[in-house]
Parts: sequence; structure tokens; C-alpha cells
Amino acid sequence: MGRDAVPIGRRVAYLRVQRKLSQQTFADRLGKSKSWVDKVERGVRSLERVSVIRDIATVLRVDAATLLGSDSRSTEAAERSEGVARIRAALSTYDMVLRRSGGRETMPPGRLSYEIEHAWTTYQHARYPQLIELLPALLSEVHHAQIQTPDAYRASMVEAYRLTAALLVKLDEASLAWLAADRAVAAASDDPVLLACAAVQLGQVLRGSARAKSVMLAAAYQVAPPDLDAGSPQEVSLCGALLVQAALIAATAGNDRATADLLEEAAEMAARIGDRQDHHRTSFGPTTVELARVAVAVELGDAPEAISRHRKAIGMDGWRWLPVEHRAAHLIDAARAYLHADDPANAARLLVQADTIAPAEIRHRPMPRTLVAEVARAADTTASISQLALTIGAI
Repeated sequence: MGRDAVPIGRRVAYLRVQRKLSQQTFADRLGKSKSWVDKVERGVRSLERVSVIRDIATVLRVDAATLLGSDSRSTEAAERSEGVARIRAALSTYDMVLRRSGGRETMPPGRLSYEIEHAWTTYQHARYPQLIELLPALLSEVHHAQIQTPDAYRASMVEAYRLTAALLVKLDEASLAWLAADRAVAAASDDPVLLACAAVQLGQVLRGSARAKSVMLAAAYQVAPPDLDAGSPQEVSLCGALLVQAALIAATAGNDRATADLLEEAAEMAARIGDRQDHHRTSFGPTTVELARVAVAVELGDAPEAISRHRKAIGMDGWRWLPVEHRAAHLIDAARAYLHADDPANAARLLVQADTIAPAEIRHRPMPRTLVAEVARAADTTASISQLALTIGAI
């Protein structure tokens, strides 16, 4: 049964229990009988009058739309699925092999670069539904350019595939994300900077593969300047971002010693360039390294360490300069830590905060939706997380 098919009576019962109201107290506040409430919750009696639904919503401290459920959620899911299908179709066209241009002109390099820049900004603002709509046409333009003059568009190809991989990781489309990341690596050819850029997203895709750590390190040291003090911020950022990816892969494999060493090395690089940077779309700096320490602690099962690091990170100057997507993703990591520490109230607070600044980070990613449902079911939680769970159809 889909979430929008959950009977309204069950929603009423769930919210009533969350508000710690007995059937009798709830009935008294509505001016109804306990028997009436019981019949509504069991589905014996239907709710058809708008005025009654509004009264119930008022007592339960939710809006009527949340109480009723909404077909919009299933519509959004269908649209997302169709959008991913269009991205898959765009990635699956091999016009460059067939030498099929469709008779249209190639977009000028400057214009294509601008369109990709705009798409990256859309991603960093966590506007995933809009990006899902943009990417198929953008990939088509990249493929067309690849047919005509591949060398002139190499950087644009790498960036377009990187962006596609980053989005698909968010949507939990692992195999398709791997295809996009692999395309980025292939497009980079023998350019060490472009290869390092592509490897950042490859690391995200291959987070669960211990062997991927060596790939991250090889890409990092190819682009690393011989003397870090003399290296450009762009080089240091790429190298540091890849070390962070290697650390996250090591943490997933349970290798806490390698994880700590890699993060220390990354922290040294981050200290050289500071915060407020976004070279090669990495946002690399001291704050991002601290956020990585939180993610690592969560992965290694050390909730107190994760919470301590989280509190430190959000107080750093660089926190407010990070992209919305990055901040919201971190809040979700920190919420996991609080839940593991048996503190669902703070987990709920962070999830609601993440939904406020970047709704799509909660509503379009499978893992956060599951986390919202888990926190909402906890005994010591808040009305706001219950409402969020109902709104997104997580319960």
C-alpha cells in the first residue's frame, strides 16, 4: 500500500498517540464522543466534512493537508522516476559512436560552460527536481559537442558527468551514478586535473568499495604539488578533497587507523587554503574536513565523537559559507549520531532544520526519509518531526 493510501483514521490515531492524548481527552477537545473517535480511527466512520477535518487538525497541531495525505507525494515520486529514466536514456545514447549529430549546431563552449555552471549551482542549492529536468538536455548538448570538437569541450564533458553522478548518488541510483562517474573519468583522458575532478565523484559512487581508496590516493598524488606551500589553492583543494574521499572509503571498510591518518593529512592541506573556497566544486577547507570527521565517526559507530565534532563544526566560520546541499547533508549525518546516542529529540531538531534549508535533501533521498520515519516513531520525539514524517509520507 502506498503512503498516500494510508487511511485518514490511522493517521489520526498515530498523531493522537504522538501528542499523548487518550481517546477520551481527544474526544472532549473535539466535542465528540469516545465512541466516535474510536470508529474514526478504526475506519468504521469516514471523515467527509471539511470543518470536522479542520477541527481535528487543529487539536492535533497539524495542517489539514498533512492529515489528509496528498496525492502530490505519489506524483512527485512518479515525476522523479520519469526524470531518472530520461537521464538514463540520455546517458545511454551513443551518438558520439554513431557520429550522429542530428543536424543541429554545437552550443558555443562559453555558453555550454555557463549552462553547466548554472546546473552545478542548482545542485548546490539542493534543487534536485529542477536539476532532474535540466540534465537530459544538458547531457544531449555535451554528447553533441563531443562529436564535433571533443578537445574543446573536454572540461565541460567532465563537469557534466560529475554533476550527473553527484545527483544520482543523492537519489540512490548507484549503478547509473557509476556509469556517469566512469564517463567523467574517461572524458578526463590523461589530464591530471580533470582526472582528479572526476575521481571526487567516483569516490562518492564507490564509497563501499575498499579498493577504491587506492584510486583516490593515486588521483590525489598525481595532482598534488611537489611543495604544498607553493601549490595553488586549486591543486591543494583537489588533493585534499580526494584524501577526504579516501578517508570516507576507509571508514566504510572499518579501517579507523587509515581514516585518521588521511583526515590528518587533509586537515593540513585545508589549513593552507582556509574556508570560503569552492575550487573545482569541492568546497574543501577546514570546515569540510571537520564535517568529514563527523561522517566518519557516525560510520565507525562513535556517536559521542560525532556529536562533539558536529557542535564544533557548526561553530566554525566556514559553516555558513558552505553550499546549502552540503550543510543539509551534514545535518542528516549529525541526526544519525544523535539517534544512535538515544537522543531522538535532537535528531528530530536537526532533520527539521535540514528540511527547512533544503527540503529536497530530506524529501528526495531514500536514506533521510527512512531516518525521519525512525525518529518519528521514537517515544521521546517532537510534533514537528511527526508532521514532517506525515507530510513526506514516511509513516
